[in-house]
Amino acid sequence: MEYGIQMYSLRDATEKDLKGALAAVAQMGYKHVEFAGFFGHSAGDVKSWLDEFGLRCSGTHTGAAALTEENLADTIAYHKTIGCSRLIIPGHDLSTAAKLDEFIELVNKVQPVLAAEGIALGYHNHSHEFVPNLDGQIIHTELENRTAMQFQIDTFWAWNAGLDPVATLERLAHRVPVIHIKDGIAAAEPAGHAEGKPLGAGAAPIAAVRAKAIELGMELVVESETLTPDGPTEAKICIDWLKSVE
Repeated sequence: MEYGIQMYSLRDATEKDLKGALAAVAQMGYKHVEFAGFFGHSAGDVKSWLDEFGLRCSGTHTGAAALTEENLADTIAYHKTIGCSRLIIPGHDLSTAAKLDEFIELVNKVQPVLAAEGIALGYHNHSHEFVPNLDGQIIHTELENRTAMQFQIDTFWAWNAGLDPVATLERLAHRVPVIHIKDGIAAAEPAGHAEGKPLGAGAAPIAAVRAKAIELGMELVVESETLTPDGPTEAKICIDWLKSVE
């Protein structure tokens, strides 16, 4: 198995030394990375580091602001230079019908432009997309029905919202090429404040999630957010757990 990691998991290291953080995750055994910012580094430098450490970029978390008319060309060029064919919006304020309409208009406009350049557009959920927004809409359902975007299911946040993450992967398999596998303790009420944990230290059904994602041919990307005791140590705990259940 080849596992990836969302570099946000090592945000205590990436903002100070992105190259060193990439070297560290490669040494741990991760084969691909998902970026959450580039901290001012050029696309050429990032690509050279990926090549040096035998990594590939399986995706980026890139905010919707990078998809506006004035920024889109630069966003596309950066992704193409680093060899990344997947751009994932890591969440957005979709708390009202008006905000949701505006967002859907944007992604429906830019998705074919990105596709023509070989870049797939996706959306990463938290928990709030699965409970009613201020206007009573279930955000994820609206995105499913009104866009053709891919989805990166964050299985912990889906579970925290009261969903069965395995059933969710099955239901959306045709639109989910990659998942976040994450562990933690769910909130007392759906979509409430949850407690993140490294893989194997929480209560989420991560073994079942891993098995289903592999069965469905989805890429697995670790995201572990608690920096306990620091990002690199937590990243190592996670990949060690994944290897232990192979």
